[in-house]
Amino acid sequence: MSLQDKYRDVTDLAGELGIANLQVREQDNVLYIDGKAKSAADKEKLWDAYNKIDPDYRSADVVMNIEVAEGATTDYTVKSGDSLSKIGKEFGVSWQTIFEANKDVISNPDLIQPGWKLKIPTA
Repeated sequence: MSLQDKYRDVTDLAGELGIANLQVREQDNVLYIDGKAKSAADKEKLWDAYNKIDPDYRSADVVMNIEVAEGATTDYTVKSGDSLSKIGKEFGVSWQTIFEANKDVISNPDLIQPGWKLKIPTA
């Protein structure tokens, strides 16, 4: 089985996520996956898919060079019980960063409402 076959789920997901400049090549028994993700969340999804195939990353037969586009954001809908700190922890950014990116929606960072659509800057 070739590495491209072994990791087909990862490369298919990269295509579905719209990874820009996606390049997949096999060289010296290593699969190289290069490209640029729209968000850190998309990059994390690729690593999660890889981890399902190779738990704990033991095979060492994949090199993923996935950059995250600068200035990219992820859309997020506020749920009951959310706070900017909790959302920030989930996405790896500070609550202040989320507040600054959403001043058009949030007037008080301590008062956010379920259903609000926020832009989460990439980490």
